[in-house]
Parts: sequence; C-alpha cells; structure tokens
Amino acid sequence: MTKNYRIHSNPSEALIAATIGFFVGFAAVALFNVTAKNFKEAMGLDPVQVGLLVAMPMLSGSLLRIPFSAWVDTDGGRKPMLSLLGLAILGLLGLIGLIVAYYPDNLNAGLFPLLLLLGFLAGCGIATFSVGISMVSYWYPQSRQGWALGTYAGVGNLAPGIFTFLLPAALAAWGLLGAYAAWTGLLVLGTVIFIFIGYGAPYFQLLKQGLPPEEAKEIARQHGQEIFPAGSILDTLLISAKNWRNWVLVALYFTSFGGFLALTAWLPTYWRELFGQPVRLAAYLTAYFSILASLIRIWGGSLSDKIGGERTAYLAFGAVLVGALVMTFSHSFLPALLGETLIGFGMGVGNAAVFKMVPFYVPDAVGGASGWVGGLGAFGGFVVPPIMGYFVKAYGKVQGYPLGFTVYIALGVLALLLVWVLQATRHRYVAARA
Repeated sequence: MTKNYRIHSNPSEALIAATIGFFVGFAAVALFNVTAKNFKEAMGLDPVQVGLLVAMPMLSGSLLRIPFSAWVDTDGGRKPMLSLLGLAILGLLGLIGLIVAYYPDNLNAGLFPLLLLLGFLAGCGIATFSVGISMVSYWYPQSRQGWALGTYAGVGNLAPGIFTFLLPAALAAWGLLGAYAAWTGLLVLGTVIFIFIGYGAPYFQLLKQGLPPEEAKEIARQHGQEIFPAGSILDTLLISAKNWRNWVLVALYFTSFGGFLALTAWLPTYWRELFGQPVRLAAYLTAYFSILASLIRIWGGSLSDKIGGERTAYLAFGAVLVGALVMTFSHSFLPALLGETLIGFGMGVGNAAVFKMVPFYVPDAVGGASGWVGGLGAFGGFVVPPIMGYFVKAYGKVQGYPLGFTVYIALGVLALLLVWVLQATRHRYVAARA
C-alpha cells in the first residue's frame, strides 16, 4: 500500500525558482568584476594581480559546476542551489565587511589573499547555472526541454548585460558600499524566493519521503517526469564521463558558452583599442552582445524542440563561423558590429541547442553531464582571450585585433564537424536505446 505523499511545486514554479537563483547569482559576480578597478587603485595592484582577481569568480563558477550539478542527481537541486547561493552571500558579506573596515585608505596588499578568497566565494553564484539546468531537465518532459532550458538560461544570462547598464548609475548614487549592500540584498531576496518554491522533481521528493525507488519512479511518471538518475554523485559523473557524446557536447559548449564568456571580457578592449570608442560606449556594445546572446537563447530552445538539437546547432555554429569571418576582415565600425551580432546570435542559439541534447544523449546522468558540459565548457572563457591577445602582440593593434577572430573561425569549423558526427550517429544511438 502506498503511503501518503506530497509533491511540492510544479514545473513552472521550479523553472521560475531556478531562473531567479541563477539570475541573482550571476548579477552578484557582475558587480565584483566591474568594481575590481576600485580595489586595484586602493591596493596598488599590478595587471597580473588584477587579472587574477577578476578570474577568481570565473574559476569557482566553472569548477564547482561539476560536483554541484552531479549532486542534483541525488537531491533534485534544492540543496545544491541553496548551498551555492549561501556561499555567494557569504562572499558578498565578506566584501562588505572588508569595505567597511579598510576601504579605501587601509586596504593594503596583505589583504589580497582574503580578497581572492571572497571573490572565489562570490563566484559560486555562477555555478548555480548547471544546478538549475539539471533541476529543470528533470521537471520537464523531453518535448519541452528545449524551451524550458532556453528560457532558464536565456533569462538568467541577461544578468551581466543588464547590470552593465545599471552599475555606473548605482556606483555614482550609492558608492561602493551602497552598491554592494544593494546587490547583496538582491541575492538574499532571490535566495528566499527559491526557498519557498524551488524543489526537486517529484522522484527526488518521493525518495526523501521514504518511498522505494521503483515506486517513486512510477508515481513520478504519473506527475509527468520522464528521466531519472542512475545512482550516486560519483556514479553520475562516471556514467557521463564514459559516454563519448558527453565530450562532444563539452567541446561544443566550449565554443558557444566559453566563447561567449571570452568575448564579454575581450570586446570592451576590442572596441576601445581598435576603434577608439569611449569606455562607456565600449561597455554598451559589449552589453548588447551579452543581452542578444541571452535573449536569442530562449528562441533557440524552442527551435531545438521543433527541429532537433543537431539541426539547430548547424544554424548556430554556422552563424558563429560567418560572424568570425566578417570580424576577421573588418576594419570599420559597421561591419564589425554586424560580425559581433552574428556571433552573438550563433552563440546564444548554440548554447540552447547543446543543452537540448544533454538530456537526450545522457538521460541517465543529466546532472553529471550538465556539470561536465557547463564546467569544462566554460573554460573557453579562460583559454580564448590570451590567444587573441597573442595576435595583438604579434601583429600590432590594427592587424592583431581582427586576426584574433581566426580563433573563432577554427572553433566554428570544428563545432560544425562535431555536430555532423552527432547527426551521423544519431540513428544508431536511437536504435541502441530502443
């Protein structure tokens, strides 16, 4: 006889909760990156130290995606999300304490390691991405996952672009301490909302209520859940790691999302140094790229539902390739803006297509796969900018900045070849699963 049980939340509420968690987590890091210059001036940091400081949130935001996303396969997403948001809040509170106690006159170089640690904690907000991806994947049927995941990631990824516009006014009106207090308040508010409506899919809730796994699966299916995890955190990481298609998706996401992160860091310098644009306009042009890639991801998810992830990926990485070709040969403003637009379009749609394919190709370890894809894929944000910088150093500003985009030509070609491999082996994969 089935014991009494209760299912908290529903797919819509879970989607809203996960999106809010990712949005506020990402917004917090946007503040830290922009205000790094304040710490640089107060502490007299050299360029290498500034680069390390800005990289710390990206480091935690990438690496922690892997274990915390895998944790979703045993919990459903509630505890991993709240843990990461809690760590991000701790990081911002620490930064507030540092500002109150030492900024600006007493903030010395001896406090630099502490500043790095607090930046690392603040970056935990970025790692919520893979947790939310896995959580939403379990809630939604595969026929709607493209739309749901595209909406989640598209809205959540708007945070850096939106706050790029808001930060100058906030800093001018409230100062450094006021801005950090406001952003911390936003993060706490988002965390509280998640506490009330952010629950794992029915299967995970039923397990916590003491139902046997098979009985929990049967009831969860009645509530619309279609995919289920295969085992422990280690199991899900190993299962996904043994699936060669998982690594193809990692490579694709390296281009689409890692490339997106790289350009959000590179474009302000590109527009300022090559075309002599004012700092604020260069920031707005970068925000345009970020917002475009985020919004178009929603449409990319819906398109993936209609025509499939592989076909959508062909369109996406084709656009990245064409955009990169345009920017490689652009020495005037309008063609460069067109190239940026094409790349932003392609990356946004590509991000959606990749995560449409994750639950399809790795259905028994969605959390583990999402962790590998989201975490390792994001390393493109670290790898690509130094390579583009090499072109500037080797060929000078006028030639080097455009030639740097040959990196994206190579990545675009490679991505299209990898999509072809997935498409060519899809029928064999479907037959093996039948």
